[in-house]
Amino acid sequence: MDTAPSAPHGNTGNQPSARSRRRVATAAALASAVEWYDYFVFGIAAALVLGPAFFPSGNPAAGVLASFATFAVGFLARPVGGVLAGQLGDRRGRKPMLVLALTVMGLATTAIGLLPGYDTIGLAAPVLLVLLRLLQGLAVGAQWGGAMLMATEYAPEGRRGLYGSLVQLGVPLGVVTANSVFLLAGAATSERSFGTWGWRLPFLVGVLVLVLARYIHTRVEETPAFRAAEEKLAATERAAAARRSPLREILRHHLGTVLLAGGSFAVTTATFYILITGVLDYATRELEMPRTSVLAVSLLVSLTQLALIPAAAALSDRIGRLRVYAAGAVGLLLWMMPMFLLIDTASLVWLGVGTFVGSCFLSIMYGPQAALFAELFTAEMRYTGASLGYQISAILGGGLAPFVMVLLLEASGSSMAVAGYLMALAVLALVSIRLLSRRATAARTPGGGGGAEGAAAEG
Repeated sequence: MDTAPSAPHGNTGNQPSARSRRRVATAAALASAVEWYDYFVFGIAAALVLGPAFFPSGNPAAGVLASFATFAVGFLARPVGGVLAGQLGDRRGRKPMLVLALTVMGLATTAIGLLPGYDTIGLAAPVLLVLLRLLQGLAVGAQWGGAMLMATEYAPEGRRGLYGSLVQLGVPLGVVTANSVFLLAGAATSERSFGTWGWRLPFLVGVLVLVLARYIHTRVEETPAFRAAEEKLAATERAAAARRSPLREILRHHLGTVLLAGGSFAVTTATFYILITGVLDYATRELEMPRTSVLAVSLLVSLTQLALIPAAAALSDRIGRLRVYAAGAVGLLLWMMPMFLLIDTASLVWLGVGTFVGSCFLSIMYGPQAALFAELFTAEMRYTGASLGYQISAILGGGLAPFVMVLLLEASGSSMAVAGYLMALAVLALVSIRLLSRRATAARTPGGGGGAEGAAAEG
């Protein structure tokens, strides 16, 4: 399968030094890790304690559904955050939006850790929880595009996949850290204390995000590609450029590419959130497996992604993004049913095997994804386009996936229904990848309408 060629990122003759590249790549990876940590502690808490604390009900499944619905609310806000930050990020720069996103996330997460429960303030508790979750969604929607572009637009030629994967590593790092902190909180408190106040400790760690935001604000420079785009705009009619909206350009000329990007990634984000939250609830509530042991398995599986994600990204630098991406989607399609059959054994060993193999296929797709999405759009609209495609997939797959999983389990009584849901998203991904490949081929053909930036960018 063909793939979009590496696109020139607009660097001028003033190339950043190796030290600057390392500093920016490290800052972008850390920004992603701490942002996703803050986001994931909510998902783990939703599976374990938020139902009884904020949505008391005589039916445990109803409480979990309510907490997962609140979890999903954050995903509905993510495209809004992506669009708002994209508009400003394509006009004002990547760095300011990344700093703002980190600040909002840190404040919202810390506030959740301090929020009184339903027994203390009644209906105000779930209402405030939903509002704070919306702020988390806005922040993570704004963060991904900024961190991804800080990394890929600083990357040397031929290594954008690898540099982009450093931001993608923030996801497993966030999961590992969130699981570790929850394990520590559980070990340091009794079962009763964990349910009342111990679960709040992981949220209070979110205040450290503000320290990183300050560092990026003072020590990291704007990306070369954005500076080059600014110079290009200054050389043309600045007044006309100021009136041009990146979102309007995307919706008019590149909507097809945005939708295909979202369709290609929905299975990845759905499988991921089912593995870290849906399976946690299913294994502890339905299969009656010990919470600490299931968290430990999730942590160990996430650790393997730290090696697989950059390996897949580096391979995409050599053989093409879409080839690697498609291989991961085929793997997910074929593995869903065996994975849930293994989980249903209620054995920690088979749970680990099933989720480990699924995690490997996720890593194969996740590694090249940042570079792939960046190369679909020009520098002037890259923040908006890439963020919108990513966050659309977050709604289709991520936010609703644990909620859909509980509904399917309650309606069918079988995990095979969940496997079928994920297999359908894998088919959607393969169709989207195929259409992106055709666009890439057409863009490389003389007269095919492709631009120099991102052969799959025509919408």
